[in-house]
Amino acid sequence: MDTIEKYFPDTTPQQREQLAALGGLYADWNNKINVISRKDMEHFYTRHVLHSLAIARICPFDNGAKVLDIGTGGGFPGIPLAIMFPNAEFTLTDSIGKKIMVVNEVAKALGLSNVTPLNARVESISGKFDYAVTRAVAETSTLIGWVWNKIAPGQKGALANGILCLKGGDLTEELGRTGKKYEEFLIGKMFDDTFFETKKVIWLPR
Repeated sequence: MDTIEKYFPDTTPQQREQLAALGGLYADWNNKINVISRKDMEHFYTRHVLHSLAIARICPFDNGAKVLDIGTGGGFPGIPLAIMFPNAEFTLTDSIGKKIMVVNEVAKALGLSNVTPLNARVESISGKFDYAVTRAVAETSTLIGWVWNKIAPGQKGALANGILCLKGGDLTEELGRTGKKYEEFLIGKMFDDTFFETKKVIWLPR
């Protein structure tokens, strides 16, 4: 939590309380259902919470923004983002039912009324969103195929509407295959931890 407060000092008391509760909630659920690797639980706040919040750092969402989390797993990046932006709406999707059950229970325990968990493949979901967020779920061109037509043009945050992906390494070839305009943001320049040295947020504007 010290790490989170270092980079996000303007959180409200409620947000700090919710963020602080995440560690215990996920430790408890991880003992029942393995949603996060045991090794990663030792670095939970850095590798899961702070990593998710890299998106918050580069693209604060406006009130009323609709955000789709593709393949959320246990709730990342969607749950930390929903805490940071209580007036935006988050739809967290995953095709694995037990993971969505954990998301649902965590959201309820935190009182996150802006989170809608869906046990579904993202390509089957209808409706329009301002942003799609994801963490290393699929190749970028695949993500575009799934959600591009679900993203409404416009701007409901610091960046134009589009896809925001958490990825790592040299993505030149992968991003070149998309045929889309994109921008890379280096997380290592935002957060001072060796874990983030090769990590990036990729933004593809709609």
